[in-house]
Amino acid sequence: MREFLQNFSILEWAHFEYLGFLFLLPVLCFMDVKKRPQSIILSSTRGFAKLPWQPRVFLYRILPYIRILALASLILALARPRIGEKSLEVISYGVDIVLAIDTSGSMKAEDFHIRNERVDRLVALKAVASDFIGRRSHDRIGMVVFGSMAFTQCPLTLDHVLLNKFLNDLEIGMAGEQTAIGSAIGTAVHRLKDLKSESKILILLTDGANTAGEMDPHQAAEIAKSYGIKIYPVGIGSQGSAPMLIQTPMGPMYRQVQSDLDEDLLMALAEKTSGRYFRAQNTEELAQIYEVIDRLERSEAKVKEHTEYQEFFPVFLWLCLYLYCLDLFLTRVVLQRQLL
Repeated sequence: MREFLQNFSILEWAHFEYLGFLFLLPVLCFMDVKKRPQSIILSSTRGFAKLPWQPRVFLYRILPYIRILALASLILALARPRIGEKSLEVISYGVDIVLAIDTSGSMKAEDFHIRNERVDRLVALKAVASDFIGRRSHDRIGMVVFGSMAFTQCPLTLDHVLLNKFLNDLEIGMAGEQTAIGSAIGTAVHRLKDLKSESKILILLTDGANTAGEMDPHQAAEIAKSYGIKIYPVGIGSQGSAPMLIQTPMGPMYRQVQSDLDEDLLMALAEKTSGRYFRAQNTEELAQIYEVIDRLERSEAKVKEHTEYQEFFPVFLWLCLYLYCLDLFLTRVVLQRQLL
C-alpha cells in the first residue's frame, strides 16, 4: 500500500470506465441519511450528558460507511490500477564491436592533452572510447586488453554502464609490458566469430609493433576475414619521440622515448579485412577517428518495446473482502448479541 501511495501520480487504469461508478457513492450516502429515523428536537441535552456510551449505537452508525468503503474498494479493483515499466527487447543487433586496447608499457608516453592538461596515451584513449560507446546504444560492444598477452576484459554486451566500468579499470601494464597484436586479434575473433549480426568489427588501438604472442598478426587477420570481421587499426602516438615519466634512483623523471609504431603492419591488417587504418597523434585526431568509424559502421537494430505492469488491484480486492467480512461480523454477531 505504501508503494501504491508513493506512485499514485503515475498510475494507469486498465478499465478507466469503472471509475465512473465512484460518482454514485455520494448518492448512496445521501440516500442513507434520508432513510435514518427523524431526530427529536429537545430544548436541552443536559439530561443525556450522564448517559453511558453505547457501542451498539456507534457501530450501527458506522455500518453504512463500511459498506460504502467496501463498494469503493471493489470499484477501484475492477478499474485495475497499475504501474507500467517499459523495456526494450533487441530482436536483431546492428553492429557487434570489439575494442582491442593496448596497455603495454609504451602507453605511458604523455603526448596527448585533455583540457590543456598533458596526459598519457591510455588516459586519452579511455576518455574518447567512452564517448564512442555512448553513441552506440543498440550495439553490443566488448573489450579485449593486450600487452605481452591478450585477454577479454569484457564480453560483448548491451550494458554499456558495465562496459564503461571495465574501461575505467584499465591500467598500463595489466597485460604485460610488450605488445601481442596477433593474440589480440585472435582473442577478438573468438568473441565475434559466431555472432549473427549484420556487421562485425574490431577496433585495434595500439602504439607499437608486434613484439610478443604466439599468433602471427597476418594469420590472425586472415582468420578474421574468413568470419567477415573488419579490422580498423588505430595507430596511437606522435611522430618521433614523446615524454614518458619513469622511475629512477633520483625519483620520477621524464625521458624522451622513440615511437616503434608499425604502420605498415596496421595498414596491411586493414586492407586484408576491408577495414581502414587511422593515425591519431593527439586527442582531437583520436576523437575524429571514432566519429569516422561511427559513421562508417551504422546499421539499424530492430527493437521491440515491452511494458511490464505491476498490478495493484489485489490490494483493493483484499480491502473489499476485509470490509465485507467486517460488516457481516458486526451485523450477524456483535449487533445481534446486543439485541438479545
